[in-house]
Amino acid sequence: MNTVTVRPAGPGDKPAFLTLWQGYLDFYAHPLPPAVTDFTWTRLMDPASPLSARLAERRGQILGFAIHQHHPSTWVMGDDCYLEDMFVSAQARGQGVGRALIEDLVALARARGWKRLYWHAATDNTGARALYDRFTRDDGHVRYRLEL
Repeated sequence: MNTVTVRPAGPGDKPAFLTLWQGYLDFYAHPLPPAVTDFTWTRLMDPASPLSARLAERRGQILGFAIHQHHPSTWVMGDDCYLEDMFVSAQARGQGVGRALIEDLVALARARGWKRLYWHAATDNTGARALYDRFTRDDGHVRYRLEL
């Protein structure tokens, strides 16, 4: 059976998550201090935090993650869901894992009454963008980020 299941991350998933997280950081050539990674994991495990992680797995092997948060919006009567980080292991790409993660977030957002799901993508990440284009077109916005 090749079914991909998606579920919330739990404390026992830390080693597998950290392996995928490092793959994500390596993919973007963006090292982070270990303290930031530890802080992120702590927030992901805190039920009071708006930051949550969903894990995709097949036959007990964790293949990818989607980190999301919801927030109020001035553009809709309700909340938006922001898919902040998504990563699928190199060996699992092209097998429906990314699609399963997005479909899971769509279902979760609808069940919770959130109004929109959005994310950003690097313009040169053609593999991910081919998947995203199956869900929706890019909205033409350019992201600006000011480090404080």
